[in-house]
Amino acid sequence: MNEQLVDRFGRVHRDLRISLTDRCSLRCTYCMPAEGVPWLARSTMLSTEEIVHVARVGVSLGITEIRLTGGEPLLRVDIVDVVRRLTALTGPAGSPEVSLTTNALRLPGLASDLKDAGLSRVNISLDTLDRAKFLELTRRDKLVETLAGIAAADAAGLHPVKINAVAMRGVNDDEVVALTRFAVDRGYQMRFIEQMPLDAGHTWDRAQMVTQAEILERLTAEFTLTEVPGRGAAPAELWTVDGGPGTVGVIASVTQPFCGACDRLRLTADGQLRACLFSQTETNVRDLLRGSSDAPDAAAIGIGPGQAVRIGTTAPARPASAAVDVDTALADAYRRCLAGKKAGHDIDDPSFLQPDRPMSAIGG
Repeated sequence: MNEQLVDRFGRVHRDLRISLTDRCSLRCTYCMPAEGVPWLARSTMLSTEEIVHVARVGVSLGITEIRLTGGEPLLRVDIVDVVRRLTALTGPAGSPEVSLTTNALRLPGLASDLKDAGLSRVNISLDTLDRAKFLELTRRDKLVETLAGIAAADAAGLHPVKINAVAMRGVNDDEVVALTRFAVDRGYQMRFIEQMPLDAGHTWDRAQMVTQAEILERLTAEFTLTEVPGRGAAPAELWTVDGGPGTVGVIASVTQPFCGACDRLRLTADGQLRACLFSQTETNVRDLLRGSSDAPDAAAIGIGPGQAVRIGTTAPARPASAAVDVDTALADAYRRCLAGKKAGHDIDDPSFLQPDRPMSAIGG
């Protein structure tokens, strides 16, 4: 297989976001309630073998970048093996670049092993530098551990270290400058994200969202910003800070959507392909992988917040001929998923409906 994944608008898809779990060790207010959300049944979650299988077919169809997400992907106890197996895949363009989005809490013990396994870089969530505010936002007193994780990623060579902050009115919008200075001074890349309607409680209010224009107004009052050309399919629009080399970016999914250049597909932890974060439909690949066989065994290790989870790592054996048929079916599933992709997410359309799944269950 070497056909490209092209949708009906001519967009070539090269980026696959894979959610490894919907569990998370934090309870960020803009993502989920304090008590969490109903977790996916463990029997529905893809095994490592199944994840690699779906990714292998995607790479054969032109996927060149894989981002591991969650929930919190580092809660998966076989995360290093997952990275090693994904970076070993090969396709028409060679092996994919594998990166990871994380809250960084487990990076001090994992960063070096992840780098050795082939992980290229990390995106780390950090919405505030204030410990009391961090506790209020995440409902966990973990700022010190987060900063240690960021430093561990840097020391391990997981470059560029990208710092992501969701800008929230009256919460952390007064830290836009401080967060940027923190990142630039340490050689990290700062990214601010407009808050999107993906919270579990469906309480998103556009009027309370801090826009790209507001973020840039605060930044230009303190720094000289120069736009970086050649954005391509990247979600962040970039500016150099005070002549560089440091940069700051804004992911303005709401006010300045970049749907026209989108090259991303998503695979949820329970085996559903999604063409967009805001899709109302999904393409089930889990059933293709498992057929009529029983689901692989899955066991939990420490299912409390902050603890790692183990997912069954083996799938039912299939004859070689059946495996070929599954590859064909998976390739068709990728194409069916893309066939339904819209030109844009339509957040500004009066008919827009927030997806039933919260961000933690979709994968960022």
